[in-house]
Amino acid sequence: MNVPAASSPSPALDRNWPLVAAGALMGCVAVGVVFSLAVLLQPMSTATGWSRAGLSSAMTLAFLSMGVAGFGWGMLSDRYGPRVVVMVGALLLGLACVLASHAGSLLQFQLAYGVLMGVAAASFFAPVIATTVASFERRRSLAVSLVSAGMGLAPMTMSPLVAWLLTTHDWRTTLQIVGVLAWALTLPAVWFVRAAPGTAAAPGGEGASVATGGMSAGRALRSKPFIVLALTYFACCAAHSGPIFHTVSYAVGCGLSVTAAVTIYSMEGAAGLGGRLLFGVLGDRFGAKPVLVAGLLVQAFAAVSYLSVSQLDGFYAVALVFGMAYGGTMPLYASLARDAFEPRILGTVLGGATLFSSLGMALGPLVGGWLFDRYGSYTWLYVGSLMVGLGAAAIALLFPSARRPGGESGFGPALQH
Repeated sequence: MNVPAASSPSPALDRNWPLVAAGALMGCVAVGVVFSLAVLLQPMSTATGWSRAGLSSAMTLAFLSMGVAGFGWGMLSDRYGPRVVVMVGALLLGLACVLASHAGSLLQFQLAYGVLMGVAAASFFAPVIATTVASFERRRSLAVSLVSAGMGLAPMTMSPLVAWLLTTHDWRTTLQIVGVLAWALTLPAVWFVRAAPGTAAAPGGEGASVATGGMSAGRALRSKPFIVLALTYFACCAAHSGPIFHTVSYAVGCGLSVTAAVTIYSMEGAAGLGGRLLFGVLGDRFGAKPVLVAGLLVQAFAAVSYLSVSQLDGFYAVALVFGMAYGGTMPLYASLARDAFEPRILGTVLGGATLFSSLGMALGPLVGGWLFDRYGSYTWLYVGSLMVGLGAAAIALLFPSARRPGGESGFGPALQH
C-alpha cells in the first residue's frame, strides 16, 4: 500500500527567503572560520614553533567532528527545533575561536580549533538545510542551492579578511577578532531560523519519531531511500575529494608553477558557485533525481579528463566543468531527502547522510596519496574517481522517483522496507 500523498503546499511555503539569506550568511561564516586555518598556518607555525603537520591535523579533526556532530545536531533539531540548535552552535563557534587564540600548547589548539570548532560549524548545516527544504515546494532546489552558495563564498570573503587582519595583528588577536565577528554575524541571523509551518517538534520531542506513514527516525535510517541517499552521497564525495585535494600537485608535476596551479583550485570553486545555482534551477524544473544523476556523470568524466591536459588553459577548461558539476550536485541531496521523508525527521536524515559524505571527503585525499606513493603518478587517482563517480550515478538511479502533482508517490513501497 502506498504512503498517503503529502498534503498540499502551505501558502506560507516558498516565501521564507529571509531563512535562505540567514542560512547562507551563517554557512559562509562557519565554513570561513574553519578554513581560516589555511591562512593562519604559516604565521602560527613561525610564532609558536608548532609543526605544520600538527597544526594541519586540527583541520582533519574539524572535518571528523563536523561529520559526527552533524548527526547529533540533526536529531536535536528534530526534537527541539532548529533555532535553539543554531543558537548554541553560534555561541560555540565564537567560543572556539577565543579558546584557540589562548591555546598554550598544540594539543589545546587542536581541541579548540579542531574538535570544538568542528562541532560548532556542523550546527549550521543539517538543521538549516532541513528547515530550508521543509519551507519550500516549487523552488526548493533553488533555495537549498542559495544556502549552499553562501558556504561556497567563504574562501572569497572570510579568508581575505583573515589575511588582511594578519597584516596588522598577530594570529592570536586575529582569531579573537574573528570569534567576535562570528558572534556579531551569526547570533542576529538565528532569529530568522524557524521551523516551517506545521513542522515544529511536538512537546516532549514526539515530532522526532514521526515520518511518512508513521515511520520513526530510526526506521527511516534503515529504509531504502536513506541507504541509497547515503551511499550516493558517500561515493559522490569520495569521487571528487581526491581530485580537489591533489590536482594542484598534479598540475605542478605537469610543469606548472605553484602560483598558477593554485588558480585551478580557485577556478573550481568559482565554477561550483555557478553550478549550485544552475543545478538548483534545473532541479526545480526537471526533478532532483535526474539532474543529480546527470551531474554525477559529468563529474565522473570531468575528473578523468584531467589526465588529458597539461597546459593551464586545459586545466581551466576541465576545472570549469568539474567544479560546476560537483558544486551543483551537493545541494540536490537535501531535495531528494525532502521528497522521501517528512520534515519532522529531516534533521536526523540529513545529519546521517552528512556523516557518510564526511567519510567520503576524508577517503579521497587519503587514497589519492596512497596511490601516488604506490605507483608514482596520479593516473589511478583520476581513473578511480571516474569509476567511483559512475558508481555514484548508478546508485542514485535506485532512489525512488518523486511523486508528481496529481500522481502517486514513488516512495510508498520503498518506505515500507
